Amino acid sequence: MKLKSYSLLPILCSIIFILITTIFITFKVYDVLGNEIATLVNEEKPAGSYEVEFIAKDFSSGVYFYQLKAGTFMQTKKMILLR
Repeated sequence: MKLKSYSLLPILCSIIFILITTIFITFKVYDVLGNEIATLVNEEKPAGSYEVEFIAKDFSSGVYFYQLKAGTFMQTKKMILLR
């Protein structure tokens, strides 16, 4: 599994991930205190490449974390939102 993120606008973050098999995944965003603020994906996905957009227009500048869980795999990465 591979995660890559990029942003073209201050309110939009695109996160790309690749699945090599069909699996149930959850993709969530948390604030710095660990509170869940968004669920971007919560379903079974077939193998392939996916792009998920996180629209942050309602969130203030700061540090956020996004977490991908797929089966026994779990990865968390930091995201900094600047306005």
